[in-house]
Order: sequence, then structure tokens, then C-alpha cells
Amino acid sequence: MDILFDRNLDFEYGAVAQLSPLVRRIVARNPGPFTFHGTGVYFVGRGTVAVIDPGPALPGHVETLLAALDGETVSHILITHTHLDHSPAAAALKAATGAPTFGFGPHGGGGGEPAEEGADFAFAPDCRMADGDAVAGPGWTLEAVHTPGHTSNHLCFALAEERALFSGDHVMGWSTTVVSPPDGDMGAYMASLEKLIRRGDARYYPTHGAPIGAPAAYARALAGHRRRREAQILRCLADGVDTVPAMVRALYKGLDPRLRGAAGRSALAHLVHLTETGRAECDAAPDISARFRLPGAR
Repeated sequence: MDILFDRNLDFEYGAVAQLSPLVRRIVARNPGPFTFHGTGVYFVGRGTVAVIDPGPALPGHVETLLAALDGETVSHILITHTHLDHSPAAAALKAATGAPTFGFGPHGGGGGEPAEEGADFAFAPDCRMADGDAVAGPGWTLEAVHTPGHTSNHLCFALAEERALFSGDHVMGWSTTVVSPPDGDMGAYMASLEKLIRRGDARYYPTHGAPIGAPAAYARALAGHRRRREAQILRCLADGVDTVPAMVRALYKGLDPRLRGAAGRSALAHLVHLTETGRAECDAAPDISARFRLPGAR
């Protein structure tokens, strides 16, 4: 099936949207080519609240969050991953509320980050969460689901009481996800998609874009899109199109120039995965400037 992105996100900057009995959202004012309208900051619970992905370090942003939570207690600050549109506001929110931060760990490092919003190397969680670890408050439980691929430290958070999953950037509601080596890993990303498909969640809440109904079908469509892109890259190699820049020109016609770098990083991620699985070859370390070929071709 095709991926049907819902670009009609119902929001107003600074306003709190009630999405379910347990879930509220504020959209940060950081629109852009990688963030859509901005970072969706989620509040889980009432009275005693978990905040998921407090967002970017923007003037007045944390004050907006605190005003929306006036009279409530922030007990947990949860981070899906360490990109600059997700985790930097955690420090100011922690200072204002005393709530500890939770995440898989610091950023995994490596290059390629300029193709996205950039990495937050300053963040390290107070409490590390591995796959299956959980935190809880009155009437809510959030379980960590490790989903490497977009980044090595990416977590989704499952809300058991509503069979909902906060999918971070692993599954977005408005676009496909950038996978940027070396910290981004296409093989891990595909395996993480399959992991989510098997879960049986009823709804995804992505950090960017609208909530996603029928999430397993949506994730299958994302996986199918990646497999089709992989097949296109193999056809490029068969036709002698053997570098990342040449593939971007061939495969991403009409692309917004601001997204060319991200397209190149994702194409490279596919090529790295193809070399790791023996379906492509490269004489040097796979990178943007390398030349690739089909096995046995010269």
C-alpha cells in the first residue's frame, strides 16, 4: 500500500490539544523541513504527569510548557532520542520542576548530523532505560521500546492503558524518517519497524505530524517504501549509477533543495546495508564520496 501522510495537523502554537483521556500535546514553534510544523511535546496523565520530548531550547518554550502544566507535578521527563528538536529543553524543564530525565543514553556520535536538525551531545539521562523498562504514575504506565535506526539510542514509549505508542521520529506522521550513517542504521531501522508491526498498538503518537490510526498497516507501508527504494538503488547500480550524488539526482527528482543532504544520507544508509548483506560492494569504506557496484561487477 502507499503511505498516506496526514498533513492536516490540528494545532495552535502554545495551545494544549487533548488527544485522549491521558494524552495532551503542545507543538513547539520550530517549523522546518525536518520538523514539519514543529516538535510535538506530549503530556501523559493528569495531576502527576510525564513529559515526552520537551523539545528545542527556544526562548519562552519551557515557560509555555510550565504554564500549560500549572498546578500539576512533572514526575518524569522522557526522551525518545537526542536530536536538537527533541531533548535540549529537558535541562530547563528539569531545573524548573525537579523531575529526572529518562532515555536510552547519550547520543551515539558519528557524523552525518547536518542533514537533520543536529545532535544534542550535551544530553545524558539521569536514568537509563533499556528495552522493556517502565515508569508509572497515577493511572498511566510507559514502557520503553528500543527502536534503533533513526539513531542508535532511539526509544518509543508504549502507554499500556490506551494501547498507544509514542513513536518519536522512528515513525513520523508527515514524512519518512531520515536514516543518517554512521549513527543511523538502515538494517536496524527495518528490524525496528518489524518489531513495531508485531506489537499490536492501536495508535501512534509521532513527535512530528498527526496521530496515526491503523499503525501496523502504516508501518508496513513504510517498510515497503524502503524496500522499493532499495530495489531502485540496485537498479541504479546495474545501470552504472554508482555514487550517492548521482543516485539522488536520479531518484529524487523535484526534491526540495533543503532536503538533498538528507536524501543523500538515507541513500547512503541503504548502500551501507546492501554492502553489509552482500548485495553491493565498495572498495573503500562506504561514504558519500565512495563508488559502489553490484557483486562481481568491475
